[in-house]
Amino acid sequence: MSVRVRRIYEPPEADDGLRVLVDRLWPRGVSKDEAQVDEWLKGLTPSNELRKWFHGGEGSFEEFRGRYEAELAAPEAAELMDGLRKSVREGRVTLLTASKAPEQSHVSVLVGLLRG
Repeated sequence: MSVRVRRIYEPPEADDGLRVLVDRLWPRGVSKDEAQVDEWLKGLTPSNELRKWFHGGEGSFEEFRGRYEAELAAPEAAELMDGLRKSVREGRVTLLTASKAPEQSHVSVLVGLLRG
């Protein structure tokens, strides 16, 4: 099982494996050709309400994690997570994000669930 996180602004590497964008919006300034994204899983991103709540500074990262994990348990997101887990079992998966601090974003929650 191999999953890693990279910023989408970094150039693709030969050992990235499956490149999966896990942001709701396409990152500014990056063309689709340049990004070389294999899948774009918008359905695994936090809801707009949760994203705004967290970025508004109203709660802790741990509270965000709990709320986000609850969203990921919904049927549509759970199905996408199952597919992503399958991809991780089959080979390297690189989760791509525009976040400047992926370790304090939804991406770290996804990684924890995939590795957990």
